[in-house]
Order: sequence, then structure tokens, then C-alpha cells
Amino acid sequence: MRIAVLLRDRCKSKRCTVECIKYCPRVRSGDETIVMGADNKPIISEELCVGCGICINKCPFDAIKIIGLAEELKTDLVHQFGKNGFRLYRLPLPKRGICVGILGQNGIGKTTAIKILSGQFMPNLGYYEDESNWDDVLEYYSGTELYEHFKSLSDNKITCVLKPQYVDKLPKTIKGKIGDILKKGDNSGNFETIVERLSIEGILDKEIQKETISGGELQLVSIAAALIKDVDLYFFDEPTSYLDIYQRLKVARIIRELSKEKKVIVVEHDLAVLDFQCDNVHMMYGTEGAYGVVTFPRSVRHAINTYLSGYLKEENIRFGETIEFSAHPPKQQQKMSALVSYDNLTKSFKDFTLDVENGLIRQGELVGVVGPNAIGKTTFVKMLAGVIKPTEGKIEYDLKISYKPQYISPEYKGTVKEFLEISAQTLFTSSFFKAEVYEPLHLKYILDRQLETLSGGELQRVSIASCLVEDADIFLIDEPSAYLDSEQRMIVSRMLRRIMEKTGKSALVVDHDVYFIDMVSDALIVFNGESGKYGKAHGPYSLHEGMNRFLKDVDVTFRRDEETQRPRVNKPGSYMERQQKQTGEYYYRM
Repeated sequence: MRIAVLLRDRCKSKRCTVECIKYCPRVRSGDETIVMGADNKPIISEELCVGCGICINKCPFDAIKIIGLAEELKTDLVHQFGKNGFRLYRLPLPKRGICVGILGQNGIGKTTAIKILSGQFMPNLGYYEDESNWDDVLEYYSGTELYEHFKSLSDNKITCVLKPQYVDKLPKTIKGKIGDILKKGDNSGNFETIVERLSIEGILDKEIQKETISGGELQLVSIAAALIKDVDLYFFDEPTSYLDIYQRLKVARIIRELSKEKKVIVVEHDLAVLDFQCDNVHMMYGTEGAYGVVTFPRSVRHAINTYLSGYLKEENIRFGETIEFSAHPPKQQQKMSALVSYDNLTKSFKDFTLDVENGLIRQGELVGVVGPNAIGKTTFVKMLAGVIKPTEGKIEYDLKISYKPQYISPEYKGTVKEFLEISAQTLFTSSFFKAEVYEPLHLKYILDRQLETLSGGELQRVSIASCLVEDADIFLIDEPSAYLDSEQRMIVSRMLRRIMEKTGKSALVVDHDVYFIDMVSDALIVFNGESGKYGKAHGPYSLHEGMNRFLKDVDVTFRRDEETQRPRVNKPGSYMERQQKQTGEYYYRM
């Protein structure tokens, strides 16, 4: 089966000579395989297309995809967004008593799938020119497990709640005090319990607006708004964005408990959290903006290991790169010269104080930084970057520093290419940048886009590239995994290690994704204290010692997966957890 997809945001027919039509052999022989539509965009006939691939290679904007799919998928089409538009094949299956996860890259239909299951819109089964109706949907799913679900939706006998993906958009649609909004939506009588378990008592009197509430607080409020509903089916779309590891595991525990009584589906990119909270996982593979296929459910361990392998044995499909974990031995620090040293730093604000122990960062070393939100990690990075000055203590270095901030705002008015050229100057065109940064971050397709039009994930990739392309001695990178999907996170972590090893330069990386920190770090700085009031930075320690201290504070233990060597969170109360806590080994040994 062959499908033709036009990525409409990439197609710029007014800036080309319509090479797709000009060079198509079927058009040249007289057929109307590709014609221009009313909106001045090409329309490709899948029936006439022979799959020669000439239009793909000739299109200057890489806006056309001709994809060969398994013939069996022809009967599994759930929804299509117009002619030459995105297609979704198959759907996940909600199950009572287990937490069901969805795992896959960005842009392949995860959110579309849960919107269909939650009843936000009706699937058209590929008949995009006709109006959808429940009779056709029920006939299509007759005899399957999803029939009862859609029958209940059509008869309004099932209630659902969906925690949205982009919580930063909530202030645009909801106004008022957080406490009043949550109380108004509470139909379960669990308002007090949920507020206490999520530790959001201190923000109930805040107004929902960007000036007064952080991204992490917005996420917790959005999760609370879903949890206080007494419904049959709960959907959580990326519930860990903006949250620290403490909050992520707290939310994961609540969702896991909820799944024992209700049907729950979770879309998640943090593999450690997904492993911890879910029982079964539907993987999704496909091409961003073109199509997405939902696989049949697997146990969470099998699903994550398959995802990391990038290969589906059952369907003989290679859908991504193989991502390997290794117990990289610690670098011999005595052979590494000191690059940056800092001496008993203190930074005092009106309501917050940060203390930093003596420490140093060595040349060629990647130092991870972990700890709760609002504990001073970003303040520490800003002090090292020279953005703010310490109240007490001193930082000694005479170096060029490149700094990627935590929050990215597209204030620059111009294209991605222009923005990167300003950051990098001559380095932007170097072969090293193209091979080590440009290609892994897939910047090719967004270079001509205006910076202000980029999504969160695209903006994050541009911000990482802008930092790494500067001619610096040390790179200070704050939360690079935010907005990225699981595969992109692994690619960025490997890219960072590779660049630092090849150039001999150093990096300090702040992040909340334990997999990311495990892959990227040689050493670890651990923050603790009381969020919003007092923070204390310890280290750098070796990776093992630092993670052991950190995970003891979080109260979780990690073991190594025998097949992939990836970190795995031990289930609460399991034999492995009890044994590791007894021996004081919260983090697996190298």
C-alpha cells in the first residue's frame, strides 16, 4: 500500500517552480498524477502515483512524502485529515485495572488517538470527504473490544476527562483563582485529598495567569482538575512536563493507584516514569506529520526495550535508531585539569537563599545537576554564567561561556537560520557543526521558519544548537530535555557526550529526566533543601555516589535492565527495592 503525504507547512509553492509537477514522469506522459489545488498547493493522486520518488527528491522544501506501508494497514485506517493529509492507523485500548501507556515520537498522532477515544471528535475511517457518523464507526468496530467503548460514547453512557498536553495555554482560556476553579469542577468530593497529595495548598489563592503561576504549578493544577472528576476514563497527555523528579514520581504513584479502580491512559516521554507507573504500553511508530501506527499492547518492560531497539520484530519494521545504554566507567579525574572553581557561594533573595559548597568542574567533564524545582539550580547556573552575581563567595575562571536558559521565549524576529548565524557566525557553516549538531537535531526542515512560529520541541532544538555552536570553553545547559520526545532526548544526550569528548570541552547540564542524566553525566551536583525557601548544593560527586544520594532523597531505587542496560525504577515494595534499600544502594553499581 502506498500513501502520498503533503506537509503543508513546508510547501511553499510560490517560492518554487512546482518541480513536483514539472518532473513527474506520469504528468509528462499526460496523466494528472499531480495537479495544483484551489489553495495553490499540489494534490497527489495515490491511485496514479507509481512511487518513483522523483517528486520527493526534486521538491526544494522536502514537503512531499511517498511512503510504502504494509497492505494489512489498509483496513486499519482510523482517521485521515484530508487529501494527502496525516493518517492514523489503529487505536490504543483502555483497560480497567491497569495503567495503559502510549509511547512514541512527537507528531505521529498520540494526542489525536486519545482525543478520538475521549470523544472530542469522531473518527472518519478515511472517508474525509463525508461527515462522520456513529453508525459507520460502530459497524467498523463490530466484534472488537473497542465496540463497547464507542457504543458507550455514542449513547453518552461513558464519561471521560482529558488532561491536555499544552498546559501553558490554560491562562488564555481559564480565568480566576485556582482554588475556586478546582472546587467548581469537583464532583468526586476529593478536593482536599487531591490538593494535599499534590502539595498545591500554597497556590490555591493565586490567579491563573502567566505572571503569577509557573509551568510546574500549571501542570499540577491541570492534573488536579482531572483527578477531582469522578469519571469512567482518564487521559493524561504528558503529565510530567515542567515537573521535577519528586513531583513526577508523586504524580505517577497517584495515577497508578487510580488505574486500579478506573480506566487510565497516559502519554509519557519520561521512560523512567513510564516504566514506574504503567503496566501495558502501546508503542506508536510512523513519520512526523505523515502517518502514525498504534501497535498492539506489550508489557511495559518489553515495550520500552523494543522502542530503544528501534525495531519491531513481529512486523519486521525498522522505525528508529537503536539506543544503547552502557555503564561508562568514571573518568580519571586526577588526569583532568580544573576549569572552573567556586568557593562557598551564597545568593540571597528576599524570600530565598542558596548556599553552594566548594567545588570545581574539570576540563572535558560533563556534570549533571539534579534536585527539586525552586531549589536554586537555575540560580547556580546563572551565577556560573555571570548573568547574576553571588552575594558571597567567588567564582574563578577566565573562559568563554555559552548558556542555554531554562525558559525559551522566541523574542528574536527572524528565521531560524538567521538566529543561528548570529549565534555562531563562521562556526554555523563548519562541517563539524553540520555533522554533530545540525543533523542529529534535524534542523534542516525548520531553517526557513520564523522563530516565533516554532513549537516547544522545535524551539528547544534550536536553543540547544544555538548554545553548542558558540565558540566556548564550557557550556551551561538548563533543562535540554523539556518538550522533546523520548527518542530526541536520547539523541541529544549522546550528541552532548560526543561533542564534549571530541572537543575536550566541558558542560554542566540541569535536567529532571533520570535516563538523560544517566546517559550524559560523568559527575553529579545534588541540590536539596526546602523549595522556594532554602537550597543547598553538594558536590560534584561521582555519578554513582551522586545518584545514590539523590535517589535516597527521592525514596526510589534503580536497577539495571538485563537486556538493554537501561536504568529501571523498582516497583514500590518489590523484593529488589527492599534489598537495595537495606544495603543502602539506591542506584545500581557500574
